[in-house]
Amino acid sequence: MADEKLGPEGLVRPQKAYKNLAFLNSPDARTIRVLCEFLEPQARLDRLDIRHTVVFFGSARTLPAPEASERLAKAKTAIEHADGDLDTLQREYILAQHAHHMSRYYEDAAALAERLTQWSLTLPNPEDRFVVCSGGGPGIMEAANRGAKRAGGDSIGLNISLPHEQFPNPYQSPELAFEFHYFFIRKFWFVHLARAIVVFPGGFGTCDEFFELVTLLQTGKAANNRSVILYGSDFWNEVVDFDAMVRWGVISPEDLN
Repeated sequence: MADEKLGPEGLVRPQKAYKNLAFLNSPDARTIRVLCEFLEPQARLDRLDIRHTVVFFGSARTLPAPEASERLAKAKTAIEHADGDLDTLQREYILAQHAHHMSRYYEDAAALAERLTQWSLTLPNPEDRFVVCSGGGPGIMEAANRGAKRAGGDSIGLNISLPHEQFPNPYQSPELAFEFHYFFIRKFWFVHLARAIVVFPGGFGTCDEFFELVTLLQTGKAANNRSVILYGSDFWNEVVDFDAMVRWGVISPEDLN
């Protein structure tokens, strides 16, 4: 394909490499795509004077309280009227109960993001302000961006292209909404500007992000100037037995700090 007009003898100039989308999307150009996912966010964040973030991790499946309550009510009504297979209805009712219980974390994440944003906006120097950052999707991520927007502040969404669950939420600031292909570059941007990380209950993705973070801190690969908070003691004490790790000698007691 050509990207220039005809020359004096009717010859067509060949296409420039940086305009060749077939090449840029090929395996041969993977390093270029990785570099773009590093440099473009850096340029945008620098342009907007964003230097500090408070990162929220947590499940994409956590529902807002009103939505969870509505789901529970529908499941209860369906059982009462025997509207369908009873075993299926009972399973849905149990799932709805769990979703209703977990929805408190959505509301807590939104409230915390709102309060942090309100506090940050009172700081006189804009360069000292903290911006709420999430993975940009639904659930706890949505709650964090929602709370920041409720407070009148900006917030970051580090979206990732996935086949399920990860759809950009409408509360992240449009100019701070990113879309990543590579998990490891996305994780870099979670950690690089973070001054605090709040980890709400979540599944494999949340645990992956949390354990990689504490590994970086433990090994000194990331500066130990970040507060890491596990939110939801009931959940985390049941899901991960950190004290057992100490007893078995696979981590040191001071690692729990």
